[in-house]
Amino acid sequence: MIEVLATTPHVTVQDHGRLGHLSEGVPRAGAADLAALAAGNIVLGNPEGLAGIELPRAVISLRFHRHTSIALTGASMIAGLGDRCVDSWTTLSVFAGQVLEIEPRPGGTYSYLTVAGGIDVPLVLGSRSTQLRGSFGGHMGRPLKIGDRLPVGAAPLRFPFCCPIQPPPRVGLAPFRVIPAAEYAYLDPESRADFWNGPWRVTAQCNRAGHRLEGPVLTMKGVPELRSHGIVPGIVQLPNGGQPVVQMCDAATMGGYPKIGTIIDPDLGRFAQISPGSIVRFMHCEASTSEGTASTSDTDWLASLAETHTPGPEADAATLDLLAAVSRLSACAGDSASEFAISRKAPDHTFRLRRDVWGI
Repeated sequence: MIEVLATTPHVTVQDHGRLGHLSEGVPRAGAADLAALAAGNIVLGNPEGLAGIELPRAVISLRFHRHTSIALTGASMIAGLGDRCVDSWTTLSVFAGQVLEIEPRPGGTYSYLTVAGGIDVPLVLGSRSTQLRGSFGGHMGRPLKIGDRLPVGAAPLRFPFCCPIQPPPRVGLAPFRVIPAAEYAYLDPESRADFWNGPWRVTAQCNRAGHRLEGPVLTMKGVPELRSHGIVPGIVQLPNGGQPVVQMCDAATMGGYPKIGTIIDPDLGRFAQISPGSIVRFMHCEASTSEGTASTSDTDWLASLAETHTPGPEADAATLDLLAAVSRLSACAGDSASEFAISRKAPDHTFRLRRDVWGI
């Protein structure tokens, strides 16, 4: 069980998304940066697709009511656990009763906390993701608030550890690959050039539903009157004002504005992490060549994490209770060297404490 002691708005439970229901008017939802959430599950040894907590530049304080392991991934953050202070892209152990405090740092928008066993809220239409538009899924269909208690799925207990996670090999503001969409041909020649050349600034009007951009005014000629039509995350629409809007993971399933492009899936998580005020550019990409890109970048990186990160040796609850007590006593003694670590070189996976005064 994880108890919310303090939180800023918009913190939600998310997983890989609610797939296969667009035709029923149910948006995908899910993590804004799917690869960052997937990385946390991989390094913890969780099955694919378990839910975690999405933190959009959030300040949050959480109490853990049982021993467990967690991973911190995604946008830059600083986390405090007892006398330990860690950054994002870290996996570590948590003792029952410990409080984790997280604050954002410059760099990115969406951070993720995953836990061994996953956040075990009920499945709704095959997903545990919070759907804010419909107020269902996740924890009571809403963002987390003080006093919430989140159930955690069953998972093996592990000896204490803390180790870094290799971040994805992303180039933050590299051009985002876009496939021209149905109404792209109606852009006048100058607007087509402006769309690809930019630059485009991400405005403050950006959230899980969409990102509004500001730049050259794009104009269209001869576009027919459009009825509402299906849209998906990544679609770039052009409202009457001539400033594009990129639909994100909480996008509606239908819309009536012209579609001038689609950011390809392998780039969409990186785009979600762009902060307001950032400058972005688009790069022309054909559908026939974009399919192969899905096997590179984030996908290859996740595969390498699965090969290089293995969960630590299992432990029993009694041993972890003892280690937790020693940790508390050491903290009271004011000795910052009281952290413990697994000796990976020991063939029997015995543990040692980096503190001699306790005689252990």
